[in-house]
This record gives sequence, structure tokens and C-alpha cells, in this order.
Amino acid sequence: MLRTLQTFLTRLSSPETLSADQAEHQLKIAATALMVEVMRVDDQKTESEVESVLLSIMQHFDMDRDEADQILQLASQALHDSTDYHQFTSLIKQHYGQSERQQMVLFLWQVAYADGSLDSYEEHVIRKVSDLLYVSHRDFIRLKEKVRATISP
Repeated sequence: MLRTLQTFLTRLSSPETLSADQAEHQLKIAATALMVEVMRVDDQKTESEVESVLLSIMQHFDMDRDEADQILQLASQALHDSTDYHQFTSLIKQHYGQSERQQMVLFLWQVAYADGSLDSYEEHVIRKVSDLLYVSHRDFIRLKEKVRATISP
């Protein structure tokens, strides 16, 4: 697993050398790492947040639970070893269009609201990631409200 992580971090600096399969794998890790950051930023990681991350990546990347668990572990380690969000967001910007980046922000909101409440740290991370992904403030708010509307009072 450590070798996979080292390969991921090395290839982030030269994404043009990746094969299609390698790029897809790196995107899975990058997207999941951002969700993990939202999950852990308030120091109250809940089972519902973990489940939200797993369901999001299983849905978006069409993978089974075992693969999603493995990606979650790799993403957690990549996030731990990172110094900022740029290495993740730059890869996503390079390979995703605007609608996919908005979907990514929607997933971040789903993770933040998975435990039934929104922490200010979670919102701050999502705002920062949205800015780095060039998702407009209007879409940032629209996606937040869309997720909040699904939360039962």
C-alpha cells in the first residue's frame, strides 16, 4: 500500500505520463481524499460520514465495497502525507469538467451533513475546495441547499 501511495504522490507532479487506468485510479484517490478531509476536519468522524464517503465513491466510480474501502485507506494516507489540497484539486480540475466538479462539491456537502449537522470547519474546507475547483459561489450555495433540503429536521 505504501508503494501505491508513493506512486500516487510521484505521479501527481507529472499527470501527463499516466495511462487512462492510472489516471482514473489517481482521480479516485484525489476525490476521496477531499471527502476524507471534510469527514475528519471537525475531529468527530462518525460512522455515517464514513458510510457517506464510501457510498459516494461507490456510486461515482462504479466500484464495489472492497475496492471503495481500499481507496478510502489510500486516500486517508495520501491526505495525511499532503501539505495542501492543491495536489488533489489540480488533478480533478485537469480531468473533470464543470459538472463533475460540481458533483464533487455535492459529495462534500453530503459528507458534511451525514451526521445531521454542519460544522463551521467542514463548511470552510468545502468553500476552499470549491474555490480551488473553480466552482462558483452560486453553485457552492445551491449544492449546499440541495443537500440540506434532504436532511430531516
